[in-house]
Amino acid sequence: MDTPDVFTITAHDAATLESWIRSTSLQQGQITRAEIILALSEGMPVMDVAAAQRVSRKTVHKWKTRFIESGPEGLLDQARPGRPSVIDAEIVNRVLTLTTSRIPHESTHWSVSLMAKYAGVTTWQVRQIWNAADLKPHRLRTFKISNDPQFAEKVVDIVGLYMDPPDNALVLCVDEKTQIQALDRTQPGLPLAPGCIGSRTHDYKRNGTAALFAAFNILTGEVIGRVEKRSRSKEFLAFLKQVERQTPKDKELHIVLDNLSAHKTKEVTEWVANQPRIHFHFTPTSASWLNAVEGWFAQLERRALYRGIFTDVADLKAELQRFIRVHNRDLAKPFKWTKSADTILASVRRAKNVSPN
Repeated sequence: MDTPDVFTITAHDAATLESWIRSTSLQQGQITRAEIILALSEGMPVMDVAAAQRVSRKTVHKWKTRFIESGPEGLLDQARPGRPSVIDAEIVNRVLTLTTSRIPHESTHWSVSLMAKYAGVTTWQVRQIWNAADLKPHRLRTFKISNDPQFAEKVVDIVGLYMDPPDNALVLCVDEKTQIQALDRTQPGLPLAPGCIGSRTHDYKRNGTAALFAAFNILTGEVIGRVEKRSRSKEFLAFLKQVERQTPKDKELHIVLDNLSAHKTKEVTEWVANQPRIHFHFTPTSASWLNAVEGWFAQLERRALYRGIFTDVADLKAELQRFIRVHNRDLAKPFKWTKSADTILASVRRAKNVSPN
């Protein structure tokens, strides 16, 4: 029987090994080695450590010796002996040329197996070449470049509001989330339990829709909301009047919003003209990402709607109002915009230069 010997490690090394164990991206072998060393440092006999980790005592002694010699770095995988595999430059050039300049007949994009077939190489070689060149043919990133003739001026205006808000004023980002569906599942799902993820049925029942108008205050992160059945100019104007009532009368209101037709009707324009403290700032066309309230809508979708069960529109409305209250009470924080207008405009110019159009 092994007798425990004195084996201690520094607090810094212990913290390093514990971070390895908590990691979700490291190889299991590296995590096992960290667990071996930590167990030994706690005085556990080698035999017990080997049994707990399901390895041989020889393996435990091996990693203990490596740790004593090199610390945590001694637990990392070492290069295997022998000559490293080298892929011929001609093969590399052939794979890269095919990947970037041709499309296979069988598909709209390359896969590892298709490239191996066309290039006459192994799938391992394809993976190595693609990894080295950071090529990912299976992925596709979408984008849309605004063609607004006043794009630059609008970006400078709105980013200026975010990064340097006017004194004695509120900057409110306004938009509506339309056609929010009150969805109910056809059967009850299974609850979350140890070893079992929660579940729900794929099919659902539609119980009506609602529209949410929201004004996001960038200085506090708080939201003014209003739930309506529809999202016409009439409802939008009613929401604007609510915002005007619920904000301090001594503050100018700079409202960022998009170019939806409901925002520019005669009724809305005339009402705003009679409200000297309200100033509209329209985002460029195809640039809704400039409106900070879109980020809050994404939170709403993830936290309140995606898993929500709503038996009717009234149930949905109550949940929307509840989420706004909880957000304003517990989650609201100032919004910080970090990218300057010059950086944005430079990125757009680069995108236009590489766009096929």
